[in-house]
Amino acid sequence: MSTIDEIKSRLDIVDLVSETVTLRHSGKNYTGFCPFHANTRTPAFVVFPESGTWRCFGQCNEGGDIFRFVMKKEGWDFTEALRYLAEKAGVQVRPQTAQEVEAGEEHARLRGLLEEAVTFYRHNLFQTPAGKPALDYLNQRGLKNETIEAFGLGYAPHAWETALSYFKGKGYSEAELSDAGLVTSRESGGYYDRFRHRILFPIRDERGRMAGFGARILNPEDVPKFLNSPQTALFDKGHLLYGLDRARREIRNADQVVIVEGYLDVIALHQAGFGNAVSPMGTALTEHQLRLLKRFTRRMVLALDPDAAGDKATLRGLQVARQALDHETEAVFDARGLLGHESRLQADIRVTTLPPGMDPDDVVLRDPQEWQHILENARPVVIHVMETLAAGRDLDDPKVKSDLAAQVLPLIRDVPDAIERETYRQRLARLLKVDESVIREESGERRPARPGRPTGARPSRTHTTGPAPAASEGRTAVEIHCMGVLMRRPDLLYRVDRAMQEFSLPRLTRNDFERTEYQTIFDLVQKSLEQDFCEPLAYVLNGLSLPLMEMADDLLVRTQKLDPNDERVLEDLQRALLGLRRRELRRIIDHLRYLMEEAQQQGDLAAAKEYDDQMMLNTEALKRIDRALGRYTSRLAAAH
Repeated sequence: MSTIDEIKSRLDIVDLVSETVTLRHSGKNYTGFCPFHANTRTPAFVVFPESGTWRCFGQCNEGGDIFRFVMKKEGWDFTEALRYLAEKAGVQVRPQTAQEVEAGEEHARLRGLLEEAVTFYRHNLFQTPAGKPALDYLNQRGLKNETIEAFGLGYAPHAWETALSYFKGKGYSEAELSDAGLVTSRESGGYYDRFRHRILFPIRDERGRMAGFGARILNPEDVPKFLNSPQTALFDKGHLLYGLDRARREIRNADQVVIVEGYLDVIALHQAGFGNAVSPMGTALTEHQLRLLKRFTRRMVLALDPDAAGDKATLRGLQVARQALDHETEAVFDARGLLGHESRLQADIRVTTLPPGMDPDDVVLRDPQEWQHILENARPVVIHVMETLAAGRDLDDPKVKSDLAAQVLPLIRDVPDAIERETYRQRLARLLKVDESVIREESGERRPARPGRPTGARPSRTHTTGPAPAASEGRTAVEIHCMGVLMRRPDLLYRVDRAMQEFSLPRLTRNDFERTEYQTIFDLVQKSLEQDFCEPLAYVLNGLSLPLMEMADDLLVRTQKLDPNDERVLEDLQRALLGLRRRELRRIIDHLRYLMEEAQQQGDLAAAKEYDDQMMLNTEALKRIDRALGRYTSRLAAAH
């Protein structure tokens, strides 16, 4: 992860903007009065938390990410904003040392080795007689061969040095195999295969890069039942979630992630169409993993087996499954720790339990609708604990009532929102059939005269209905391509502008790019055409700070194989840029429509008309873009 991306992952744009702008909920987004121009009538400033961006729909008509917000607010350049936000996020900004450069090259080679290991183990599963029992087992568990292929599952041969010999023959050293976690050192010297006679599950980070493996036994007599890669430079269980690389898009689309216990649970759910499932691989769910998930959604469901969430549990924190799949220990569900995570992350974390003796894969293979019903009935953690403790107990017994209240009230006190606390106290009073005043007295809180937040408090993150922001993943990929092409061929800017003007569209500007880094690079690309002291690309690279230099190098690597035909490069670039504008205009129109309907409901007809007028202007621009895209699409079709 680059320094810039690490800063963005650590800082919440809503928290940052809320320091100087009063925001309120408006659907899944937040609105307020723009801090960059005088306006006290229509809240035209919008923050999109899921894409980490903001936009002013009023006089400014600008937008960007956290870097652009700080730069515009403080009048700083990118380097100054980077220094400020890095300090705020606790990220150290410094040039890479020679050792770090060398480590990066080593990591790339290790990832290449792990990718080859995926191929090796997959071949042993599908193409060897020894792998047939493993394939039969997976099929018996309800997995189709195409699903097994898609997730890259494999089989480790029942031998001590098969993988070791194979990869040494491919030119990898024993030290590299050990660093990748594929072999283990012998006390007497030498190495042997870490994974033997097991089903292999490739584990990738959220970007799809190989990090390690999980392995399940085939022989019931073998121990441990599950074995993961050891801690390596690439593999850290507390920083990884199995299946997240494949689930990212579905999590965004569903605005919900489902956290289950095992590898096969994740795979079976994806196969059945529930592509928003991930697994912490049996470890205690860490706050790092939750913060990783928060980048995609704030709505999380923990699908726990009955033992983990039932009355056998100690109910004193958050440990989703077992301490480690390498050891068979009883699951512990820690409700208080979960509430702490909810508070810090401003998330909506719910808990659901499964039918006795069944795992998620059992449920979804039996009936996908049953799984959907289970998810829909997920409960807030306090209610889950309350009802779990009450199940099967004599609630007419005063001592039982007192014991249950003593366990639940500390959880209620930990809930940060006053309205939620009051609701839970009322529910507990009804459950125990006692007067609410007794519960309130025991909880040590007086009933508030008017429940609610004080003026100026940070906005609540409770989810309501409203237009979903555009997913940023696809947009980023297009921006990367466009920016890389423009760095390599700055002269294309002139031709792009002429083509835009043919359709009465404005020239290309820095605001066509969402990420501040690309806006900064675009400014340099423009300036490179206005000087004649050196080659344009050299001018751009010389003007970049070190963190941006890393990003620029990546842009150039990704576009090093451009089509030699200039016209095709230009048309491809033009289609991509028009696509970016079209995507942004649709997002703007959707949100303006939502703002207009909200203003109408509130009786603010002047604001509603202003939003409607803006919608009409943007709709006309969208039509012009569609006409332009139609020309390039027809050319593409004719060429084929």
